[in-house]
Amino acid sequence: MKIILKYTVLLMLCIVQNIYGQKVAQQRNVPNVILIFTDDQGYNDVGIFGATDIATPHLDQMARDGARLKSFYAAQAVCSASRAAILTGCYPNRIGIHNAFMPNSKKGLNTQETTLAEMFKAKGYATAIFGKWHLGDQQQFMPNNHGFDEYFGIPYSNDMWPLHPQQGPIFDFGPLPLYENTTVLKTLTDQTDLTTQITERSVDFIHRNADNPFFLYVPHPQPHVPLFVSDKFKGKSGRGLYGDVIMEIDWSVGEILKAVEENGLTKNTLIIFTSDNGPWLAYGNHSGSAFPFREGKGTAWEGGQREPFIIKYPGYIKAGTTIDAPVMAIDILPTLAEICQADLPNTVIDGRSAWPLLTGITNESPQKAYFFYYRVNELFGVRYGKWKLYFPHTYRTMNGQKAGKDGLPGEYKMVDLKEIELYDLESDASELKNVASEYPKVVTKIKELADHMRSRLGDSLLGMEGTETRKAREVK
Repeated sequence: MKIILKYTVLLMLCIVQNIYGQKVAQQRNVPNVILIFTDDQGYNDVGIFGATDIATPHLDQMARDGARLKSFYAAQAVCSASRAAILTGCYPNRIGIHNAFMPNSKKGLNTQETTLAEMFKAKGYATAIFGKWHLGDQQQFMPNNHGFDEYFGIPYSNDMWPLHPQQGPIFDFGPLPLYENTTVLKTLTDQTDLTTQITERSVDFIHRNADNPFFLYVPHPQPHVPLFVSDKFKGKSGRGLYGDVIMEIDWSVGEILKAVEENGLTKNTLIIFTSDNGPWLAYGNHSGSAFPFREGKGTAWEGGQREPFIIKYPGYIKAGTTIDAPVMAIDILPTLAEICQADLPNTVIDGRSAWPLLTGITNESPQKAYFFYYRVNELFGVRYGKWKLYFPHTYRTMNGQKAGKDGLPGEYKMVDLKEIELYDLESDASELKNVASEYPKVVTKIKELADHMRSRLGDSLLGMEGTETRKAREVK
């Protein structure tokens, strides 16, 4: 009996050691990934990126512990398109996603596209999304059908509800549902506690999956209008309600970082913070700041798509790193695929891994050029090295217009850009001096790059259809 007991104990010890060994191996080779993605946040809305009137201690420390990218771009300056890009590694127009989906849209992200969540699930990761989805609210398009094990949040933007300030004259929104996976928990009439709830869900998910690899996607509905903040941050910033909201998001980041630390996962967890597009300037004091960049959300100017970006992965990304080379959201999926040794999608994607740049192996951008599409497949501009070129197009501006206030929007005016314009972003980040006439060879080179992309993805401004585009899924 004693012999049997002895061998049973030894067997149990071997099993425990094997499990522990697997966990150690997993921790060494397969990092957890957390992607925090805010809504309509400006470049100048984080301390480390220049904000002096909003305290963001956790984000600032995260940057000191990792890297900040000073030329990171959202793939488009609008909600649905931007989210499609960061989750699939594709320019959104490649996969038929344009603009921002309205409630009850018949279109959504095609299930044939591979998302980050599906890529990680194939590697055995637990996956979750807590926050805003906005890639189709029909059940076929919702997160649980795109690789997410868990979902808590809203299906589209937080202003798509009956309390919109333009409800009646312009919009006719129904109730805003709050989902738990495929079930509607309730309809929202107050969003004061939503950031807190998203944070609590995120922290709980980390605790529950501390022994397993996990992918956590936290797309905050804030600071998109209408602005809501809990009592613990109300009136705390130097930039009114908007600043209070950013402070609460920073607190949320801090809670997530603390949960990672408490579970001994800091060295084995890669964390990214960025935003989907620039500030919604029509809302005046309820919008963020893209300073020193030009314009904001809904434009291809720097303020529309250049976003704060922080990445932390101890032991791999050197603490205190600052990176100037351009990177775009389309590069996130292939970068994470390389880090996590995951398979890339079988379909063509546009992104390329930025891992050599992040780790200091190179100081070059992963791509020769980035292309700035907007609306329905309109090519507005191209970033090529230090240069940014714009093709003739119509864009919106608040310059010279009366700004909105306290949740009410101002009215944009439309501007026709009639000739090609070129800017040297190294010497003119605010895009004030058009130097197209001074650098004709640069203009010619960028036009060649643009023509090549047009042949692949099209350009509705020129009536061109691409040969490589795929369709969003549509229900009848």
